[in-house]
Amino acid sequence: MPPRAPVAILYQALPPPEIGGLRKDAKPGGYSDSGADIGFCLKGRGVKILTPVAAPDPTRPMDWVFPDTHEGIQDAIGRGAGVLWANTVLFEGHPLERVMATHWIVGQPPAAQQSGDDKFATNTRLRANGLPLPASLVAGRAALRALTPAALRAAGLDFPLVVKPIRGRGSQGVSRVRDLDALLAAAEALIASARFGDTVMIEQYLSGAEMTVTVLPTDTDFTALPPVLRFNHHDGVAPYNGVVAVTQNSRALTPREQAAPAVTRMLEHCIAAARLMQARAPIRIDCRGDGAGEMRLFDLNMKPNLTGAGRPGREDQDSLSTIAARAMGWSYGDLLCDMLAHAWMSHTAP
Repeated sequence: MPPRAPVAILYQALPPPEIGGLRKDAKPGGYSDSGADIGFCLKGRGVKILTPVAAPDPTRPMDWVFPDTHEGIQDAIGRGAGVLWANTVLFEGHPLERVMATHWIVGQPPAAQQSGDDKFATNTRLRANGLPLPASLVAGRAALRALTPAALRAAGLDFPLVVKPIRGRGSQGVSRVRDLDALLAAAEALIASARFGDTVMIEQYLSGAEMTVTVLPTDTDFTALPPVLRFNHHDGVAPYNGVVAVTQNSRALTPREQAAPAVTRMLEHCIAAARLMQARAPIRIDCRGDGAGEMRLFDLNMKPNLTGAGRPGREDQDSLSTIAARAMGWSYGDLLCDMLAHAWMSHTAP
């Protein structure tokens, strides 16, 4: 890519679309907080960052980002943007598709992100390609009424189980349930909230340690950053990072811990998953140990959170991927510059 192409960072201004009756709940602020972290950091590294205002205030996130609407993208391009950093939720038909053949993109292709955001379909695809994942099923209101413990066991599911949105974000809406009554109550509450759609995902609960792996594209393949261990769960579920900063309940594995056979297999599986998804930017995969000590992949995130310390008052806002990068000797800026170096262009008409 052009070494000094001006960069414009996009945030989520478009409302999340309903896809097959399912929704991905919009994040308050539309990722403008991480967008400002990215812009502030890269500007400090000498990267030309375009902003909607002439003198962006480090404490005002919206000073650093453009809306991901057609008008917002055209505003950024009109100001000279050569790179569009898609720090937003993408989907088929997103306005970014119109400029992918003419501008460099940091982020996933919109259709790929929409596909990957369907947790059940993604997990089914990974499982079909030989990767270790927990058993799961999906159910709407009618199917929930027909559920019995015997039907769950036939699907490979035994309590405790996890109920979660199919197009969720982080651990929002995720709960552990210990019996059928609790399962039905949690599923009904999730559907009734109308935040995630009319169907829920029911998944085998994994009782072992939880780790998350960030996988980056390289010039020829993919590489994994050091795994990050999650701890201090709330009823078996890692708290949403909007409530508890991940720096308070996460740490990178030591080199000795990374050398454990189960961990090295997990890293190989995560890299294989990135190949299958044909990721064009970093992805993050959450994994947990099962009763036999095998690390199973359970949640693939096509758009990992990318907050990073640097702006005033953001000292504890490193993301899981940033923690992983620091463990291998990279700064937050090093991670962002690596992402920028792997910007892509479709080279085909939209």
